[in-house]
Amino acid sequence: MTGRRALAEALGLTLVVLLVIRVVVAFGSGVLWDLPLAIAPVLFMWAPVAFMRWQGRDPDVFPLALPSGPEERTVWVQGARWAALFAVAMLPPFVAGYHAWQTWIFPEILGELCARRVPGTCAEAFRAATFAPAWRLPERWWELVPYHLLFVAIPEELFYRGWMQSRLDEAWAPRWKVWGATVGPSLFVTSLIFAVGHSVVTFQWWHLFIVVPSLAFGWLRARTGHVVAGAFFHAFCNVLVAFLDAAWGVRAGV
Repeated sequence: MTGRRALAEALGLTLVVLLVIRVVVAFGSGVLWDLPLAIAPVLFMWAPVAFMRWQGRDPDVFPLALPSGPEERTVWVQGARWAALFAVAMLPPFVAGYHAWQTWIFPEILGELCARRVPGTCAEAFRAATFAPAWRLPERWWELVPYHLLFVAIPEELFYRGWMQSRLDEAWAPRWKVWGATVGPSLFVTSLIFAVGHSVVTFQWWHLFIVVPSLAFGWLRARTGHVVAGAFFHAFCNVLVAFLDAAWGVRAGV
């Protein structure tokens, strides 16, 4: 299977799924309870399975289903341990970097941009602005963990790491040993598509930075052989950002 064909399949199916989600987000809010909330995870989990069956392939060759049954409980325990290890390791530098961005780096960037457009008026105001933490919790904070785990992290990990990364691995065999995991070009291609794909639904300039945690999700997929660890860590990252955004006064909701 050529890399060109695998990449075309990955891009094509992703674009179809994301465009459908974008249309639903734009026109489906308030319909049938909350249609965008329901349709996105269903599409992410169902589309690759349906696509492989249409190709005449067995979806079970890829990790497109969550482990179930008492004998597979160890997979969930292992996934939780890996996610906890990554969370502990990245929490201090990420919080420090987030604080620096909100209180120093971003105001400096705004000041420079303002100085170029309107010299001598607002640059110093941006630089002198106090971006002090608001120290508040997100709205409905108790819903964050189940929402991001069940409706965001698990469906996206099944699609991007369970199907896409596995499909691209068929074309570009993993050949680099990185901390106990064998990875290949699919790790980087999947992470880039994952990051850019977010802006297909709703454009945000910072979406490109999602490549960084996505590399960790992909590494966990390669290291463990399943998507559970990546899904746990994915949910942790989303919840952490929601709490930090609320605590620093960036936004109040989820």
